Amino acid sequence: MRKIIHVDCDCFFAAVEMRDNPALAQVPMAIGGRERRGVISTCNYPAREFGVRSAMPVAQALKLCPHLVLMPGRMSVYKQVSAQVMAILRAPAEQFEQVSIDEAFLQVDERHSATQLAQQLRDQIWQQVGITVSAGISVNKFLAKVASDWNKPNGQYLVGPNDVAAFVAPLPVRRIPGVGPALEQKLQQHGIHTCADAQAWSLTELVRRFGRSGATLFERCRGLDERPLRSERVRKTISVEKTFLNDLTGLEACLEVLPDLLQRWQQRLMHAQVDARSLAPFVKVKFADFHQTTLADHQQDASADGFAVLLARALKRDQQPVRLLGIGGRMAAGDERQLTLFEVP
Repeated sequence: MRKIIHVDCDCFFAAVEMRDNPALAQVPMAIGGRERRGVISTCNYPAREFGVRSAMPVAQALKLCPHLVLMPGRMSVYKQVSAQVMAILRAPAEQFEQVSIDEAFLQVDERHSATQLAQQLRDQIWQQVGITVSAGISVNKFLAKVASDWNKPNGQYLVGPNDVAAFVAPLPVRRIPGVGPALEQKLQQHGIHTCADAQAWSLTELVRRFGRSGATLFERCRGLDERPLRSERVRKTISVEKTFLNDLTGLEACLEVLPDLLQRWQQRLMHAQVDARSLAPFVKVKFADFHQTTLADHQQDASADGFAVLLARALKRDQQPVRLLGIGGRMAAGDERQLTLFEVP
């Protein structure tokens, strides 16, 4: 039986700013720059009381909270603080996996108390770094990640081996990583609102109805997750995508949803600490009949204009309505830099 701890920094970028300027802790504040066309990266809890959330356009955030204090962000500082936190977390871990700039998994020796260790690590980070973190403790990565969000901010939660069944049964399916709004609505249309609802379906039925997502759902709704911790990750692409409840028809309709995809992608770049200028852009289109095409061009910039050009070219490959759109960037290295055009039909 594994002992996994998931540690997540509380509103990380905002927490660093509040640490360095305590007056910000008492006012709604967000990291997102001063441009109204930008996107909120992180906000503190006073801002969340107004409905401000990560990935929200700055213009929308200011409508919800006109007195929101916007900070441009200091990535170099956030990287330094992240390195401090990760060094503390890595030291006692039997296995360690850093997921992003502000969260990580630890697997601890079975002889040690994971609950006590989580508390010690949280205290140590507060004393040495000056920010709070929350922790989830359980038998696998999925349960530990969900548990870390249970007592936020500055808390922890244990899902023991004997508690798994009772914990997952009432859990909304949207709490399962990978279940976005579109899939959640499809699940609800079939009467699947909670993990208990999903447990009534066989693996064959879930896969036939929801594809690979159905296979993952079958495991997660039972609290199963055999994924090991990975100490090293080689990131080759960074992308986002969205499946639409109603198919999009024509280029104009697809271009209307591009800004939202771009904002989400830019936030992911920030968390991954990657510069868009180092990436070769690509678009992914899945048509109504589930036929899929991907198109990339190393001569285009990974920008709104660049993605629009690629999208227009990709849509010429088929005249069907579109059920899914994705955008992303691919790391250019070695011989890839010599390619001027790469297309996958």
